[in-house]
Amino acid sequence: MRIGVPREVKSNETRVALTAEAVKELTDAGHQVAIQVGAGASAGIPDADFAAVGAQLVPDAASAWGADLVLKVKEPQPSEFDLLSDSILFTFLHLAANEPLATALCKAGTTAISYDTVQTDDGALPILTPMSAIAGAVGALEGAHHLLSPYGGRGLLLAGAPGVPPARVVVIGAGVAGTAALERVIDAGADAVVMDIATDRLAALEERFGDAVTTVESTPQAVGEQVAQADVVIGAVLVPGRPAPVVVTHAMIESMKPGSVLVDIAIDQGGCVEDSRPTTHRDPVFEVSGSQLYCVANMPAAVGSTATQALVHASLPYVKGLADHGAAALDADPVLMRGLNADAGKIRNRAVHEAFPHLPADLA
Repeated sequence: MRIGVPREVKSNETRVALTAEAVKELTDAGHQVAIQVGAGASAGIPDADFAAVGAQLVPDAASAWGADLVLKVKEPQPSEFDLLSDSILFTFLHLAANEPLATALCKAGTTAISYDTVQTDDGALPILTPMSAIAGAVGALEGAHHLLSPYGGRGLLLAGAPGVPPARVVVIGAGVAGTAALERVIDAGADAVVMDIATDRLAALEERFGDAVTTVESTPQAVGEQVAQADVVIGAVLVPGRPAPVVVTHAMIESMKPGSVLVDIAIDQGGCVEDSRPTTHRDPVFEVSGSQLYCVANMPAAVGSTATQALVHASLPYVKGLADHGAAALDADPVLMRGLNADAGKIRNRAVHEAFPHLPADLA
């Protein structure tokens, strides 16, 4: 099969869909891999490394997009919609929060498989999980960074100082991203609070971290109380494949101390903070009622080399299946089939259909 890897065009996206080692595995198996020139540069993979393992370097995006199987990291941007076709596309789509893309995929007849809805029988998300963990770690770092005075923050160090109390960090959501963020803020010496609707998750975190964390069951009233006391709020609420529920309202932000910081890790799925809107690494924050909101829609791109290796390690087994068998790999692998969001002009994912019921669908 001919596999194409275009250069990412989303703002400040540094990841690439294949490493040189992954390309070698695919070319050794008899597949052709076309890599757009410069696709791996920001992830620390020069063109020469790809060429050395048998990749064909192509000069433009159209040449990569013209493959039977197109591999990307982030969702196609509007500038790429005209490049969509009835080929197989494997990437992060976050489609339930992106109607223009859902419409474009249906119009093109693309077999669109999303990394973030590939799901095992027990509910695990094998490709999304490493990216969520990295996003959580980056979110904690950025929360601490923007709490500093030069960046509009309250001028607090997470750990405080001798005789000075630490900053209070509230993590909402005890999944993969929230737990990764929690680990970082605890390591940094913050006064850490974690909230979730699942009390069994909270109990597990109490057992793991002991007195280093306070756990609070998430209710609207409890969230409001904790947000008002927080110096940093990290929103990490995920409902797989669906738009993120809003758990932090504008009124809650108004109750916060001036210079507080909110990090919305759920922004790819629409955000869990009412005032959130996507930002970029180049211009990451904006102010709401005296607080700074950090809503970068591709947080793992801050560590492009690390994130690329983690992503490809998780995605490569499924890439191999698609390369070997094409769309038939979906019928053979229910885990991969759950990643199918659109095909032959119709929406194939129930959550996406519920978000956009007017689009043609086949949910059989």
